[in-house]
Amino acid sequence: MANMKVNLKVWRQASPKAKGEFKTYSVDTDTETSFLETLDILNEILVEKGEEPIVFDHDCREGICGMCSLYINGHPHGPATGATTCQLYMRKFQDGETITVEPWRSAAFPVIKDLMVDRNAFDKIQQAGGYVSFNCGGAQDANAIAIPKNIADEAMDSATCIGCGCCVAACKNGSAMLFVSAKVSQFALLPQGKAEAARRAKAMVSKMDELGFGNCTNTGACAAECPKNISLSNIARMNREYICAKFKD
Repeated sequence: MANMKVNLKVWRQASPKAKGEFKTYSVDTDTETSFLETLDILNEILVEKGEEPIVFDHDCREGICGMCSLYINGHPHGPATGATTCQLYMRKFQDGETITVEPWRSAAFPVIKDLMVDRNAFDKIQQAGGYVSFNCGGAQDANAIAIPKNIADEAMDSATCIGCGCCVAACKNGSAMLFVSAKVSQFALLPQGKAEAARRAKAMVSKMDELGFGNCTNTGACAAECPKNISLSNIARMNREYICAKFKD
């Protein structure tokens, strides 16, 4: 463990309609401290000075919930590969480095305050079709429906999406295609999801367009930055599902 001092250039914005600006703060930390813990240290200093602490989203701090949506040095979730902001440690930075910290930049994710954005749009897309309908009752045996392991594995890979919004922040078009395609794929691959596949694809894509997300131009920035390594092949699958659904109309 080594002590270090960094300069955090943080976006401060009092409210959604207020004019924002960058403010720079010096913080003493160490290489084994996580990035969010460094922000905690800074907030303690600001509170002790009687200043307004920096608002940022966080919850589990284990890379599961997808809440820690920070744009760090031009990368969603920072320079670490396959990791969320809460899994980012200060050893990824140099002593004396100036680190720029911003919220997600997307019309569909308006800033609430400072580094916190409203990602309710993802919830609305999920509500439009990201589910399966069935009658409740006794749970089936796990092996009642035979599913080939490679298909089950692929569905599970899609289901690992944590809905953090990193793909939208990384995309120059502000597209949510990687997120939506992951949610469509996790059901489209399994027999339980096939009954509602057409309705699901049309409803989720329609809601995505309605909420102001951009379209996909296959630059691949979303997959490159995704902390859960969601594959671009999901977007191709969703397009196939959508086209097939429209042909059935």
